[in-house]
Amino acid sequence: MKKLIVCAALFFAGAMTAAAQNNNGGIDAEMLSRISQSYTGSAEQRAVKNALASNSIATLAINADNLAMCDTHFSHRVKTKGITDQKSSGRCWLFTGLNVLRAKMIEKYDLPQMEFSQNYNSFYDQLEKANLFLQSIIDTRKLPLSDRKVDWLLRNPIGDGGQFTGVSNLIMKYGVVPKEAMPETFQSNSTSQMAMILKLKLREWALELRELKPEKAMQRKEEMLAEVYRILVECLGVPPTEFEWARYNTKGELVSRKTYTPKSFYEEYIGEDLEQNYVMIMNDPSREYGKVYEIDLDRHVYDGENWLYINLPIEKVKELAIASIKDNTAMYFSCDVGKFMDRKKGTLDVANFDYASLFGTSFPMDKKQRIQTYASGSSHAMTLIAVDLDDEGKARKWMVENSWGPASGYQGNLIMTDEWFEEYMFRVVVEKKYVPEDVLKLLEMEPVMLPAWDPMFAPEE
Repeated sequence: MKKLIVCAALFFAGAMTAAAQNNNGGIDAEMLSRISQSYTGSAEQRAVKNALASNSIATLAINADNLAMCDTHFSHRVKTKGITDQKSSGRCWLFTGLNVLRAKMIEKYDLPQMEFSQNYNSFYDQLEKANLFLQSIIDTRKLPLSDRKVDWLLRNPIGDGGQFTGVSNLIMKYGVVPKEAMPETFQSNSTSQMAMILKLKLREWALELRELKPEKAMQRKEEMLAEVYRILVECLGVPPTEFEWARYNTKGELVSRKTYTPKSFYEEYIGEDLEQNYVMIMNDPSREYGKVYEIDLDRHVYDGENWLYINLPIEKVKELAIASIKDNTAMYFSCDVGKFMDRKKGTLDVANFDYASLFGTSFPMDKKQRIQTYASGSSHAMTLIAVDLDDEGKARKWMVENSWGPASGYQGNLIMTDEWFEEYMFRVVVEKKYVPEDVLKLLEMEPVMLPAWDPMFAPEE
């Protein structure tokens, strides 16, 4: 009897394999029948189906064992004041970079609060990106439209997302101004329509430039940039070349009132070389650690710097971040912010949602595998300002200052567990004085060049 059962089982398995092979990779009627029978309509399955019919997946996946708000005490926290709001724009990278600098300025000069004009630097970011695109089109004009680089350029002519080299190159070239010198406009707060117009014009001009001789193309490019400038002025306003600013201390006393240019304002109140004083540290387990990587065409300014980073194990990244926070210095920080985020509490915790139990399955991929399969990547930049250390100096949790307004998250911040930090944090930008010599020495090696279309390096928004 057992022999008959085994034979029958083998016959059935063979029939299944044959059926799978005979359909040439498609789903035929027999396969569909077998697949559909996997849904039994059990009481548990019906309950899940009924719940999903009128509730979001995130709502049903909330982990009831993790509803309580976490402890909000931090053993070490950088002194900051005020929460910024990027609104409906993709300028998180710029808000983050300027927030790092304003924390220094507020602390050094005993300011009640202040904010740099993101709109001012956004203006020049868009102008420089337009030039980067147009010049790159000229540089690649002999390549066919089907070439991967040309294809990437036409798919990504301009946008308001970015990363830290945009902060460093733009500020060192154009300086900064206080927010009142160039306030936000409707278009700076909601950038999609402006971006649509600019993308349309740039793609149109790309076809024209590809047909021109080099000398004529350069002349025509300048005319195109003049039109971009006009559109930016109409959308964002005229960037100031000179302005008056009064500085008050926390007692409300007037300390000084002076006239500045954007560069003289930066030199007086910040004064550091952003292009030489900082190093980007990445944790990307899909690539070899201890190496320096560069991303082709991933910059904001044509004659500026490509995105360059050192890839280190997560424990080494933590050491550098902790050293900076202990010294009251905030950092540019980026991560995959949408994963396991409880917006109401303002927490990033892998225990916030239990998707596996809801759907009766598992999600076993690790960080390396998620990167390799496009399941995870850096999507948002924020300012790393706090860490909570245990008695042994190990991190329990971290906190970032976000740019989604004071009503968002936990008092405008997001608190992340150390486990979440390890899984979904990707990079920090650290002052070189917090980086050991053996790590800085890695910058002497020839970088590994990566293509602009690498999935790991989409602009942070």
